[in-house]
Amino acid sequence: MSQLSRREYIALMRGRYCRAGRPRRIALLNETCEVCGYERKYAIKLLTGNVRRHPGRRGRKRGYEEIALPLKTIWLVSDQMCGKRLAEALPLWLPFYESHHGGLTAEQKAKLLKISPAQIDRLLAGARLQAHSKARTPKPGSLLARDIPLAADSPRPADQPGWIETDTVAHCGGDMSGSFVWSITYTCPHSGWTENRAVWRRSTTGVVEQTRDVEAALPFAIAGLDFDNGGEYLNQQFIAYCREHIPPIQMSRSRAYCKNDNAHVEQKNWTHVRELLGYERFKDPRLVALLNDLYKTDWGPFHNFFHPSMKLLGKIRIGSRYRKRYDKPQTPCERLLQCPLISSEQKEALRHRRDQLDPFLLKQRIEEKLAGILKIVGADIGAGACPRSNVA
Repeated sequence: MSQLSRREYIALMRGRYCRAGRPRRIALLNETCEVCGYERKYAIKLLTGNVRRHPGRRGRKRGYEEIALPLKTIWLVSDQMCGKRLAEALPLWLPFYESHHGGLTAEQKAKLLKISPAQIDRLLAGARLQAHSKARTPKPGSLLARDIPLAADSPRPADQPGWIETDTVAHCGGDMSGSFVWSITYTCPHSGWTENRAVWRRSTTGVVEQTRDVEAALPFAIAGLDFDNGGEYLNQQFIAYCREHIPPIQMSRSRAYCKNDNAHVEQKNWTHVRELLGYERFKDPRLVALLNDLYKTDWGPFHNFFHPSMKLLGKIRIGSRYRKRYDKPQTPCERLLQCPLISSEQKEALRHRRDQLDPFLLKQRIEEKLAGILKIVGADIGAGACPRSNVA
């Protein structure tokens, strides 16, 4: 029986119940409980009209409407982080939010600082955008593979920064023929620190030059490089660069067709390259300098200093599903500041650099530079072809 049918039935029975004597009322009450499935005391209240109905919304009162706007603003500017990461990022972002969007009351600040990840996801549920589908790119060939040990045979220390995974991303637009721009991703699995650079045609010289540039920008020394079986890495020039480095850089490579051997950098290829630039074809050589300026001065600091990330601690299989455990979300900068292998001078330099940055200004410059890049690429932003359509 539907709720509407129950209401009509109770309205009919109420008149009969009020006019009946005690024996008849007992019979009508028994019939009502049997037909509607109500508990006896509740059925008496319905039949006598003594049910108190509270006007307006039932249940617990909402207490987070006043922080929905600042929360959504920070969420959009921070590239739509999940609730767990955003909850840890809010203390970093709040001071900058007030300088750009006006002050918040003490009550609003307290709510933003104590709000749970689940409540964040509930408040932002209506604003979330559909995820973009991923595209596949062809795998490069291999060269000199026998000279480089497999990563599975030479495990890296998980608690030491400086062991870098690197990979390339093709901005080919789905067509690998001809010349176009490639992005290179370098990430430290221990801290999550990630740097990106752009090269033209994935040239060996360009890859070596950008690796040197990344080495100078990293807050720690490179101890080892782990890459795939692409020709941009498996060549005499790049191998010589690693072996002649002082001290020598240890090398390892992933197994063919095993992306999970370099799972950390594969993930960053998505979050740091594809989500930023999409799948358009970058066929203009001028884009290399523009992309490197974006990567080095804005995009890298934006993620390394103000974007918390979670590290997988372990997973267990329960039936056909996996239950995963993650550590507390932290920015790569915070992880390095807590690392005992980082010197006090390096930590002080990191704090000084972080204090000079403003995530809202970084985001503004990112969008301005990205608009110039996409204009050259020919993306129709107004028609929604821009891969970063999440910009408010």
